[in-house]
Amino acid sequence: MAETVSQMEKVRNMMQRFIAVAALIALFIVFSLVTDRFFTIQNILTIALQTSTLAFMGIGVTYVIITGGIDLSIGSVVALSGVVAGLAVRAGMPVLIGFLLALLAGIACGAANGLMVTKLNLPPFIATLGMMQIARGIALYVTGARAVAGLPEEFGILGNGALFRTTTTLPNGRVVTKFPGIPYPVIIMVIVAIIFDFVLKHTRLGRFTYAVGSNQEAARLSGLNVNKTKIIAYIISGGLAGLTGIVTMSRIVTAQPNAGVAYELDAIATAVIGGTSLMGGAGTISGTMIGAFIIGILRNGLNMQGVSYFIQQVIIGLVIIAAVAVDQLRKREG
Repeated sequence: MAETVSQMEKVRNMMQRFIAVAALIALFIVFSLVTDRFFTIQNILTIALQTSTLAFMGIGVTYVIITGGIDLSIGSVVALSGVVAGLAVRAGMPVLIGFLLALLAGIACGAANGLMVTKLNLPPFIATLGMMQIARGIALYVTGARAVAGLPEEFGILGNGALFRTTTTLPNGRVVTKFPGIPYPVIIMVIVAIIFDFVLKHTRLGRFTYAVGSNQEAARLSGLNVNKTKIIAYIISGGLAGLTGIVTMSRIVTAQPNAGVAYELDAIATAVIGGTSLMGGAGTISGTMIGAFIIGILRNGLNMQGVSYFIQQVIIGLVIIAAVAVDQLRKREG
């Protein structure tokens, strides 16, 4: 009986993944037909670059949501991490050290979230809402609510550099880009997705993460360290929010304490559209990547069509509602 239920669950998950992939392909085809500039190498690489930060945050929050939690502090942690990197580099530290400190800041925020949820027994919504205010407040305080500017060119290499970029010089001396190259954030996105997908599918941590989200009490009675698993999930979310802060600030070569507003909503939307259940216990990194590209393509295509940003928010909101509705229907059928 249990095996039959498991098989039915797998079939439903495959169907949901199929729907998400079909939606992604449909969006790509539609925008390719209505906009000549959409299906070009330059624009595809632009979409991938814009999607990379969504993917980082989405992958992190996927772990948290699978455990049955939520992380509302992501946007503020993005800002704080970026500010840490900017201040460290402006103080004379090497860029790499600044980035490492930013990553550690994100991890520390994630660890604090996990400890508040497990040791203080705070609801994840309240714990991460508090961290959202704390991280944003610190970022604004240490910068005086001003951008950290005057950073060296090296600070922008990670966000603006590309692998295999080729240029040629015309007779008049003008430099023309023959191939824009693969942006470094896109390469990092692929590596991060592969690593965390492997962890979730093929390691004890991944199995424990699903177990905790499916039935926390049963996981505890089975001898699993539920608190440790949750803390690690929040650390992953905080660390990847820190990475997002690094990439975001590197792209503009400035650390903005006001950056990352509402990023947590984008991250959660990315995971949910990709099939991660808000009830916990279900979700995949590949699904989250699909969700990230659905949002990325939607925004890029709608921008090309001149659709208002506010209308874009309405459309993405409707997509989120539809994704959650599908998940709820799947649960009822189960």
